[in-house]
Amino acid sequence: MRSPVSRIALVATLLLAACGGANARVSAVSEAGGPGPAGDYPMVLGAPFVVDGVTYTPADTLNYDSVGYAEAVAGAGVSGAHRTLPLPSYVEVTSLDTGKTILVRLTERGPMTGNGLVALSAGAWTQLGAAPGARLPVRVRRVNPPEAERALLRTGHQAPARMDTPPGLLAALKRKLGIAPAALPADTVAEPTLPKPAAPAKPEPKVAAQPAPAKPAPARLDAPVAAKEAPPPATPKPATPKPLPTSASAKGFLIQVGAYSTQARADAAARATGGSVSQVGKLWRVRVGPHKDRGQADAALAKVRAGGYADARVVFAP
Repeated sequence: MRSPVSRIALVATLLLAACGGANARVSAVSEAGGPGPAGDYPMVLGAPFVVDGVTYTPADTLNYDSVGYAEAVAGAGVSGAHRTLPLPSYVEVTSLDTGKTILVRLTERGPMTGNGLVALSAGAWTQLGAAPGARLPVRVRRVNPPEAERALLRTGHQAPARMDTPPGLLAALKRKLGIAPAALPADTVAEPTLPKPAAPAKPEPKVAAQPAPAKPAPARLDAPVAAKEAPPPATPKPATPKPLPTSASAKGFLIQVGAYSTQARADAAARATGGSVSQVGKLWRVRVGPHKDRGQADAALAKVRAGGYADARVVFAP
């Protein structure tokens, strides 16, 4: 049973969390919990607040995934400010210009002006590779990282960067934000498509045969010699596509994109995900990796699924 003093302390903590509002802030290292796991609790939401005439209501949204613009502000470590997610919480921030993705700890409410989606500290801005003073198009996705990565961010250090987002997914995210993406390189496959069959060659017109004379006339010595008709040029054979690298020797945590009945479909999936192809019996298997641990494999799996391969899964090759 709690003592009256403990009850009073608990009520005071709840009242402070409810009154956070627009000025709610969580320090880089919680004063109550220190640098350990307790430093992430309690999470603060706070009351609704208004920025430039728009009301924002903080909410504990587990599957938060949105696109918008980021700006650089003052802040410690690799941290950020968001208007509605709990404080603290952890998000992956992806630059839609380069595809680079980093892990950020949200510790403040913001931005408090304009229509930006997130504000990043100088450390986060530098790790993302953004130019100073720029307004960067980004994707912000809430994640639940392992404790080792949480501890790095709580102590002001960087967590390992995630796998870069493939060009096809970047183009889709830019369209969602209203940005016309640049043309993809010729060897980039945004969506898995089968090659179109070549059009059949048109047959040459037939020439009616001339009746042979009853008796050939003797050849004249001064008559010009008729030139022999040149044979039609040979039709070049289509170049055989160079096979993609095999994944038979890959060991460790791998993302299995799928198994396909034709090599053409497997090659298209491999190019779209940055994977490799190997033949298993009558099927062609596409895998991405290897990754050094399960955390990196889960992050890679999320990007592959977001690219349209919902049946992808993590496998381990000893």
